[in-house]
Order: sequence, then C-alpha cells, then structure tokens
Amino acid sequence: MSKPGQRMLDGDRPPDAKHLSSWLGARNYQRWNWIRDFIDTSYPGVFSPDWLFGGQKYGWGLRFKKSKSFCTLIPERQRLVIQIVFGADERKKVDSILPELSRPVRDAYSSATTYHDGKWLALVVDNNEVLADVVQLLAIKRRPETRR
Repeated sequence: MSKPGQRMLDGDRPPDAKHLSSWLGARNYQRWNWIRDFIDTSYPGVFSPDWLFGGQKYGWGLRFKKSKSFCTLIPERQRLVIQIVFGADERKKVDSILPELSRPVRDAYSSATTYHDGKWLALVVDNNEVLADVVQLLAIKRRPETRR
C-alpha cells in the first residue's frame, strides 16, 4: 500500500487522467485541473506542458516551461505539490507580497532552499487559500494575459 505523499514512480509511461484522479484523490484532482485550467486561460498558447520522470527519487511531474521554467505540478499520493523556482529579481517581488500570503505559504517560502539558479519552492496545495496564493506567485513568474 502506498503512503500519503509518495511520488508516482512507475517510469514506464506518464500517468493518465484516470490514474492521476485515483492517485491524487478527488479534491486534489479538482485542484490539479483548476491549476491547469488557470494556466491555459491566463497564459493562452504559451506553455505546452510535458511530463518529466525524475527517476525513483522524484517520480513524475508535469512541467510548464517556455524559455525558462514556470512551474511543475507534482502528483503525490493523496496530495498535490506545485514547484516554482524564483530567480533573484522574482524573489524581491515575492518578498514584497509575502505578508499577504497565507502562513503555510510564507513558512514554505522561508524554509525553501536557495540554489545558484534560484529559490526552489515546493508547496502542498491542500486548500483554497494556498490555491489563491499560487495564483499570486505564478503572476510574479509571468504576468497573466489581461482580459478585455
């Protein structure tokens, strides 16, 4: 039996919708689809998401990238994680809105490791408050297309 938080480690083929739904659980699968729909509508035609397999340690992730990384959705057992890497200029912008973000997001950001290529933030998306924060953080990575 798989434990909560376990990654999808079958590297033979990317997960399909049925496997994702069962792996994530109904609520997290709804959040997964909400984020995908948000990206599709806010950044039309910008990203072609691709599944990456990070081996037996990291498993599958759905990466959104244009010229640089935007975000990666990581399906874990009964849990959804989004990974966002912030460069130096982006970190200044995140720091300016940090007080507006929820405590779990502030804590995760504060404890995230900064490497030579940026600060690697992995957020567990487990409620609507965190989901709203994700929208703000993604807007820092790339400004959404404005609706007219």
